[in-house]
Amino acid sequence: MSYWTHGTGFNLSWRLSIMVQFIPALLLCAGLPFVPESPRWLIDKGRLERAKQSLQLIRGSDSVDEVQQELDEIRENTEYHHVNSISSWRVLFTNSDLFARLWRVALLQFMAQMCGSTAMKYYLPTNFIALGLGKEMSLLASGIESSLKVGCTGIEMMLIDRAGRKTTLVLGSAIMAVALLINGALPLAYPHNINHVSDYACVVFIFFFSFGYSIGFGPNSWVYGAEIFPTHVRAKGLCISASAGSVGSIIVAQFWPIAMQNIKSRTYFIFMITNLAAIVLILAFFPETKGKTLEELDNLFRKKSSKVNSDS
Repeated sequence: MSYWTHGTGFNLSWRLSIMVQFIPALLLCAGLPFVPESPRWLIDKGRLERAKQSLQLIRGSDSVDEVQQELDEIRENTEYHHVNSISSWRVLFTNSDLFARLWRVALLQFMAQMCGSTAMKYYLPTNFIALGLGKEMSLLASGIESSLKVGCTGIEMMLIDRAGRKTTLVLGSAIMAVALLINGALPLAYPHNINHVSDYACVVFIFFFSFGYSIGFGPNSWVYGAEIFPTHVRAKGLCISASAGSVGSIIVAQFWPIAMQNIKSRTYFIFMITNLAAIVLILAFFPETKGKTLEELDNLFRKKSSKVNSDS
């Protein structure tokens, strides 16, 4: 829409940009009545029979026996959190089990911005112009890049439950690191746009960067956080974690134009390093959550916090 600057586009482009957002919203509203209620919420409200039916529907099972064990685990977990429910925000910092989850999700949100995605999003037309594209072409390329992210996120939806959260996070970070390396190195080897092939290669690898982000940090930073927090503190935990992402976004947004002005394409190397560091952190500290229930995750992080306490 930003590319549509001629004729009626000046008056219609921004209106259509807003109108298009109604399409997924309407589809969501139309589909919500057909989504079963969460078994956990139904048990929390004392509607055990409805919870049993909902769990059978989600698991695709006609037999009550096949879901009974999971139903009992959910009920026990819900009763435990009822007895030990704490409404204070401080519990996320004072409870070792919850803090083990909080710092991981907050770090994930922070890394999702420090990987360079904020700079690519905010300054993409400027980055394209620096690579020799004209103003209109840079706007068009930026629009294509944003559109492709939607399709790439669809690919991630198919990958995330097959390959796992850690694998897609590491793969996405590796792809972004390579793309940033290319965008940092080629302009140094061929400065002042003296080699158009080099410039076009950088443009292509910016699209690779977007692909890496869309199968890695883009969706995973939200999926992972929503999975590991217990229901009674999930909203608070995600709120604090999202704030860490906002801090990262502010840092990158302020740092990028100053760095590009002073050290030029070497700026890309800085964010390449953050992606490589992210790979190490993910492999070392982030457990896989694929296929695990909240009860299994409770046990997992309880063991991790117990191990840390025993080591200290």
